[in-house]
Amino acid sequence: MKKILTVLMVTIVTITAYAQLTPFELSKDKNYTATYAQVISYYQKLSKQHPQMKLINYGMTDIGKPLTLVILSKDKMFDPALIKKQNKRVLLINNGIHPGEPEGIDASMMLVRDLLTKNQLPNDVVLCFIAVYNIDGCLNRGLSRVSQNGPEAYGFRGNYRNLDLNRDFIKADSRNALAFMKILNTWNPEVFLDNHTSDGADYQYIMTLIETQKDKQNPILADYTSKTLSPELYKRMKQTGYEMIPYVEGGRGGTPDSGIVAYLETPRYATGYTAQHNIISYITETHMLKPFDKRVYGTYNFMQHLISIVQRDHKLIGELKHRADEQVSKQTSFAMNWELDASRYDTITFKGYAALHKPSEVSGMSRLYYDRSKLWTRTIKYYNTYKVTQTVDKPMAYVIPQAWGKIIDLYKLNNVVMHQLAHDTTVGVQMYYIGDFRNGQRPYEGHYLHSGVQLKPTDQKVKFYVGDYVVYTNQPLNRYIVETLEPQGVDSFFAWNFFDSVLGQKEGYSDYVFEDTAAEYLRKNPDVRKKLEEEKAKNPQLAGSGRAQLNWVYNNSPYAEKTYQRYPVGRVTTDIKFDFVR
Repeated sequence: MKKILTVLMVTIVTITAYAQLTPFELSKDKNYTATYAQVISYYQKLSKQHPQMKLINYGMTDIGKPLTLVILSKDKMFDPALIKKQNKRVLLINNGIHPGEPEGIDASMMLVRDLLTKNQLPNDVVLCFIAVYNIDGCLNRGLSRVSQNGPEAYGFRGNYRNLDLNRDFIKADSRNALAFMKILNTWNPEVFLDNHTSDGADYQYIMTLIETQKDKQNPILADYTSKTLSPELYKRMKQTGYEMIPYVEGGRGGTPDSGIVAYLETPRYATGYTAQHNIISYITETHMLKPFDKRVYGTYNFMQHLISIVQRDHKLIGELKHRADEQVSKQTSFAMNWELDASRYDTITFKGYAALHKPSEVSGMSRLYYDRSKLWTRTIKYYNTYKVTQTVDKPMAYVIPQAWGKIIDLYKLNNVVMHQLAHDTTVGVQMYYIGDFRNGQRPYEGHYLHSGVQLKPTDQKVKFYVGDYVVYTNQPLNRYIVETLEPQGVDSFFAWNFFDSVLGQKEGYSDYVFEDTAAEYLRKNPDVRKKLEEEKAKNPQLAGSGRAQLNWVYNNSPYAEKTYQRYPVGRVTTDIKFDFVR
């Protein structure tokens, strides 16, 4: 009887363990990634068996399904505020932003199960996994990444609106991004990871890594990541058979042997956006041509190591985050744009394949190929220094008219502290007039991005209305505030066309009528006439055009449209005592 019971128990355990295998593990050749339905079903079953696991749905994505967050908490605490009071860290992991790069989806399913069933949950770190971020693309299953080695079928890069969601964080056109913002600003993670697959060159490594670029990251956090966290991740990955290298696209000369360039992830990207919140951030990029199972297990290994180190350093990471928040709240000058400093580089050991050329069987022209039979290891240049090309000094506060509702909504989602005016108020502020700027020839992610923005600051008295918002720049979110509201910023709200309506003139004049009005105005204002003559002497084009001179008078008269090309957000540069709604 005892023997029968033992066999029965072993059988039950075996059946239970088999039932907890993921679709990836159950597939014959480990070249299969779970469908969206399989992912959610798997997590739902697992959560019923383990009280340390909870599923919470956030928002609604563009495909009409909520964003599912998988939370693991060893002491079964799922209240973010209480977790912070317990001085625990939060690690947020994002999967499937590009569903054709699904390693993180399958690796996270295995990792969540193993942490639970092997009693390996960290004591001082709460783990949050976004099961599938781009649900829309995950449902659109096919073979769109033709240059990738498996899995046998996978999702599509774009979402239901054909947006690349890893270009959508700062502009938040998708409802997916709004749900992500809700998750991020509810759980307030200290560390963030986004799992991807690479494009580009061929080389020997399975795993490459993007970390928040050190010259763009908060210096308090950059010191820790560059000296402690990142080197430890590289060391541990090598020890477990998944040696890493910084992310490789092509190289300075097209191939890695010519040197590689550190990726600059601006706020349109996940880690650029999280960096504005002073969050330590990483992107894994497994190599697209390596077998899918190795890519999945490489991602699994990386997440294991990251969790282990965050647990080890949880107190220090918490202290550094607090110090970074304090520093940013007092920071006065902010970078708006960066460019690579090609005069400076580090050297790293790189393991590659010979990059050769041969005639193309398609065109007959010379084509690049990598010969995997010819391995090489050599020292190459790693360009990892970016210099700031533009800075701005923050004002004491910004005044945002309530008419710009999307900005107000995004600020609320991001927990920016705002105050509403209790009365109509006319105050002296600094306003920008938009001068020259450049646009792309074609839309990029649904927008004609502005760049190279020229500004003319002007001190004016401007009337703001009851309910308009004042945002003081004494907050830990100062980077997010300043980088979005200063028009010259690389991913500012102006750059993403939030304010394009101010670029259109609404009023004007009839030449033959205004001729007489302009003449009368110049007679009564000789100082303006004198200024016009001075401008004509300096500008032959103005001197030779009657229409241009008439337009000059209009623009320098009280009849000019003061809001034309005037950026509507006011910069408060003096200590104004506002009366706020209480």
